[in-house]
Amino acid sequence: MHVKVLFFGATADETGTTESTIELPEGTRADAALTEILDRYPKLTASRDRSSLLFAVNQEYARADEAVNEGDELAVFTAVSGG
Repeated sequence: MHVKVLFFGATADETGTTESTIELPEGTRADAALTEILDRYPKLTASRDRSSLLFAVNQEYARADEAVNEGDELAVFTAVSGG
């Protein structure tokens, strides 16, 4: 199945893109999808722990066991802070 992956802020800088399409096996869960993305873009975890990344499926924060389906939109980003 094909899904769109969006990168925002620092993750876009680290991947060199704001958008990508990847292929995942049917039945992939959110945690496995994120692992695949991190394998494809190792710079995302070169300077941070995986747990500091936020991950969403179809504009909703994803649970690790959430199903990913054909055509879904995944997003990887970091928490925003400011003052």
